[in-house]
Amino acid sequence: MPDKDNRTPLFSNPADLISQHQAALLAVAEDGSVTLADERAQTLLSTNPAALYGQNIFGFISGLPAISDWAGRPDICNVTLPSGLNARCALFPAKGEGARYWFVALYTDNDAQDSLAFYNAMLEWVPVPILIFSQLQQAVIGANDALVRMFGSNSREHFLSHGPLSPDKGNPLRDALMAGGLNAPFEIQTPHPARRSICLQCAPAPLPAFEETHQIVLLNDITAQREGAQELQRSKNTLQAIISNAVDGIIIIDSKGLIQMTNEATTRLFGYQEEEMIGQNIRMLMPEPHRSKHDGYIQNYHNTGVGQIIGIGREVKGKKKDGTYFPFRLGVSKIETEEGLLFTGVIHDLTEEKIAEEKIISLNRELEQKVEERTEKLTEVVNKLLQSNLQLEQEIKERKAAEDALRANEEELRKALEREKELSELKSRFVSMASHEFRTPLTTIASSSELIGLYTSGDQQEKREKHLKRIRSAVTNLTGILGDFLSLSKLEEGKIHNAPTAFVLENLLAEIEDDMHTLLKTGQKLEKVLVGVRQEIRLDQKILKNIFINLLSNAIKYSPPGSAIQLKASLEGGKLTAHIKDEGIGIPESDQKHLFSRFFRAENAVNIQGTGLGLNIVHRYLELLNGQISFESTEGKGTTFFFEIPLDQSG
Repeated sequence: MPDKDNRTPLFSNPADLISQHQAALLAVAEDGSVTLADERAQTLLSTNPAALYGQNIFGFISGLPAISDWAGRPDICNVTLPSGLNARCALFPAKGEGARYWFVALYTDNDAQDSLAFYNAMLEWVPVPILIFSQLQQAVIGANDALVRMFGSNSREHFLSHGPLSPDKGNPLRDALMAGGLNAPFEIQTPHPARRSICLQCAPAPLPAFEETHQIVLLNDITAQREGAQELQRSKNTLQAIISNAVDGIIIIDSKGLIQMTNEATTRLFGYQEEEMIGQNIRMLMPEPHRSKHDGYIQNYHNTGVGQIIGIGREVKGKKKDGTYFPFRLGVSKIETEEGLLFTGVIHDLTEEKIAEEKIISLNRELEQKVEERTEKLTEVVNKLLQSNLQLEQEIKERKAAEDALRANEEELRKALEREKELSELKSRFVSMASHEFRTPLTTIASSSELIGLYTSGDQQEKREKHLKRIRSAVTNLTGILGDFLSLSKLEEGKIHNAPTAFVLENLLAEIEDDMHTLLKTGQKLEKVLVGVRQEIRLDQKILKNIFINLLSNAIKYSPPGSAIQLKASLEGGKLTAHIKDEGIGIPESDQKHLFSRFFRAENAVNIQGTGLGLNIVHRYLELLNGQISFESTEGKGTTFFFEIPLDQSG
C-alpha cells in the first residue's frame, strides 16, 4: 500500500488546486457558504472572488440541488448563473481536515481548455475509490489514492500500467463499460493481488467537459456482501434439502396453530398433499380429545409460557386422511422470528416399533435358540482354531529345520523361509490369542443367553435387557479385537497414509474425553493439564485420535477403581507434546524392551483382556506422523507414556 506521507501530492491543499485549474472553482461548506473562489469566478459570476467569501451559493446560482441531496460521489447538473448564462456544474465531495465541504466546478460549452489533469487532481480530494476511463483508449487513465490503496499498489503509475485494471488486465471493467454500461451501474469480478478476486460495484457518469469520450467511475468493494449473500443462499438451500429429504415428518405452524410448511415425509405419513395442509389448523391431523383442546394448549402457552410438550416430546397418535390412526413420537421446539413465533414438530413414525413390541415375547424365545446355536458354532470354530494352532506349530518346526539346513548356501531361500516363519508365527499367535480372547466374550454370550431363557414373563423385561446388554458388550469386545487386527492389517498393507487436516486440538481432546468417560471404572477420574491447545493445527486428526484413545483406554484398563488418569498436552516449540500417566499395575522391567512388539503381553497383564497389538499400532501410527514415543514404568505403581509430534508435516 502506498505511503501517503512519503509521496508527493498533486496539491497540498484546496487553494493549490484552485490556483492550477482552468474551470471556475469554488469551495463550499456544509451550510452552503463559499469558503474559497478562484479568479475565473470573476468572469463567470461577474464579481470579485473576494466578495463571494461567506456568501451562500444558493443566493447567486440557481438550479443547484439541496446540499442534503449532494451525493458522496461526483455529480453533474445544469445551473443558471447571475448573468442568465447557462452553465454545467460538477460537484465533488472533498476530503480534508475539519468540517466536510465540496468543490463546485463551473464551466460552459466554450471551456475547451478544461484538462484531464484538473480532474485527476480533483479526485485526490474524494475519499472513495474513483477512476477515469477513456472510451477512445479503452483504458483507465486516471485513479485517485483511495483506489490505489484498495488494490495495495506501490504507486499510481504502477497501478495504471500494471495493476488489475491496467490495459492488459482490466478486461472485466473495459468490457462492461463498452458493452453499454457507460451510464448505468454494474458489477464486475476482478483479480486482486492479496485475494483471489474481489467484486466491485461500479457507478459510471460522464466526465464534465469530456462527456462523449470519458467516464468517471465510482467503485465500491462489495465482495463481503456478495459472499455473505451466496453463503446465506447456500445455507437456505441446505436447510430446505435437509427438511425435504428428512426421514421423519416435519411440520412448522405459526402462533395460531396454522400449518406453514411440511415435508415429503409428512405427506406420506398423513396421506394429504402439501397444498391440502398449508394454511389449515394443525387440529386436522389430530384425533380426539387433543383435536378439540389444541387451540387451548397454544393459548395457555401464550399466557403462561409453560408448554405441555415443547422441549419434552411424547408419544401421541395422528389421524390420516383416510380416517385411520397411527402412533408416533412427537418432538416440538419453538423458533422466534421477526415475523413472530413458530413451532416446529418432528414426527417419528412408531408403527413398526409397536409391531415389534408386540412380538418381543416370541422373539425372545427365538433369540434363546439362536444364541445357543451360534454359541455352539463359535465353540466349534474355536476348537478348529486350536487344532490349527497345533498343526501350525509342527509346520514351523519343520520349516525352521529346513531353513537352518539351507541358510549357508542359499540366501534367497533363507529370506523366503524367514518371511514364511514370520507369517506362520503371526498366524500362530493370532490363533492362540483369538482362542483366549474370544473365550471370555463367548462365555458371556452363552451364560447370558441361558439366563434370558429363564426370564419369560412380561414383567421380567428389565432382566432380559440386562443380559442383552452383556451380550452386546461381549460383541463390542469382539469387535474391538477384530478392529485391532484390521488396523494392523491396513498398516501391514500400506493402506494407512498421513493425511493432515486443519482442526483445533482442544476440540479433539474434548471429544476424546467424552468417549473415555464411558470406559472409566468406579471412582476413576480423568485429569487434564492443557497448554496452548486452542490454536488450529494441521495433523492427521483420525490417526492422532486413535493414538490418544489407545493410550488412555490402556491406562483405564490397567488401573484400579478410584485411581486417577492424567492427560497432559501442549503445543509449544513447533510440536505437540503429550503424556498419559496412570496408577496401574505397571510393566515388569524384564518385559519393557518388548513392549512395542506385536502380540506382546506383559507377564502381569495376561489375565486382563487385550490383544497385545495396541502399543504396536500406536508406535507405527507415530512413525507415520514423524513422531516419537517413550515411557517410564514401575511395576505395581503405574506407567507414564510420552510422545511428541512435529506440527510441520511437510517433511
